[in-house]
Amino acid sequence: MKITLGTAPDAWGVWFPEDSRQIPWRRFLDEVAETGYEWIELGPYGYLPTQLSVLRDELGSRGLKVCACVVEGNLEEASHWEGVEAQVRGGGELAAGLGGEFLVLIDDSYTDLVTGKLTAPARLDGDTWKRLIDTVHRVAEMARDRFGLKLVFHPNAETHVETEDQIETLLAQTEVELVSLCLDIGHHAYSGGDAVEFIRRHYQRIIHIHFKNIDAEVMRRVEAEGIHVGRAAALDAFCGPEEGAVDYEAVRDVLQEVNYSGFAIVEQDMFPAPFDKPLPIARRSVAYLKKIGLA
Repeated sequence: MKITLGTAPDAWGVWFPEDSRQIPWRRFLDEVAETGYEWIELGPYGYLPTQLSVLRDELGSRGLKVCACVVEGNLEEASHWEGVEAQVRGGGELAAGLGGEFLVLIDDSYTDLVTGKLTAPARLDGDTWKRLIDTVHRVAEMARDRFGLKLVFHPNAETHVETEDQIETLLAQTEVELVSLCLDIGHHAYSGGDAVEFIRRHYQRIIHIHFKNIDAEVMRRVEAEGIHVGRAAALDAFCGPEEGAVDYEAVRDVLQEVNYSGFAIVEQDMFPAPFDKPLPIARRSVAYLKKIGLA
């Protein structure tokens, strides 16, 4: 097992390309470097500078490197392809130009992250699911052929690929050589899954991992009151690996068992977040992961 820790704008409360409630990007990069990280994902396209030379200089001055870009969008409706393609093109050019390896693909949420209102059906019919699978393949081919990036699909709470059954259906219906998995341990637990057993069953498809956890007490309230994921994140349903319901020593053990070698991106979904909140959390998480042998 060889794990390389990294982080992402998400761990600093960044969910959108632009929002006045998000930490300024220079401060984000400064604090990432201060924490001791060397690797980042780019996060939502447009948050960090989109001019390659500018971003290269900003990262280089802080000793930071890029492992992946992130694309999030509606994957099941043809009318949304143009927006997805633009993210793939922009993010792919940056990631490839900076030596990145992966394109992380996430289906859009079926709820509004602010209001919780349904923006799409929570479950897809057969034809719509097929369009999602077709789009995943299309993005994977574009990432590979244009940018030399590997696609890793990221299941996410309150999207159309969130539960273990849905993830396993996606794995069964996608081409092994094109589509791998980015397993987000926190989102997997949020959606009722057992990450340790899932890794044991599907480790050959899991080539990128996100480390986060869930707060069991907050989750009881989320489930009892039917709170949507955006509000749940604001209530700190997600937390650092060191303090939640998922046993990260068991995660360590299964990753050793399957000899996982790759990145683990440390996150804590939170939005909005006071600007002074993320850095102490990041420091605690890194110290904990090092202590238990996950760094």
